[in-house]
Parts: sequence; structure tokens; C-alpha cells
Amino acid sequence: MIFIANVLVAVVAALHVFFLVLEMFLWDKPLGLKIFRNPIEKARDSAVLAANQGPV
Repeated sequence: MIFIANVLVAVVAALHVFFLVLEMFLWDKPLGLKIFRNPIEKARDSAVLAANQGPV
């Protein structure tokens, strides 16, 4: 049971890291544009907002 819990925690942590990289660094790159279905103009205009989603 502890092994399953550790695996699930690792999966959630990996997803968080993936989303962080996607929103902070790949927002206006081809992968980010494809995943979020944003045109390049909208992605460039909102890149600062996507990268700044942490606590203030």
C-alpha cells in the first residue's frame, strides 16, 4: 500500500513539473501552442501571465 501511495505521489509531482515547464518555458513554443490551442499572437501577449502563476 505504501508503494502504491509513493507511485501516485511521484506521478502527481511529475505532472506538476511538466505543467510548470509547459507554462513557464514552452508557452509560445510549438508544443505549448498545440496543447493550449493558442495562436502565436495570443500566446506572446499572455506569456508573462502564464509564467507568473505562483503565489504573490
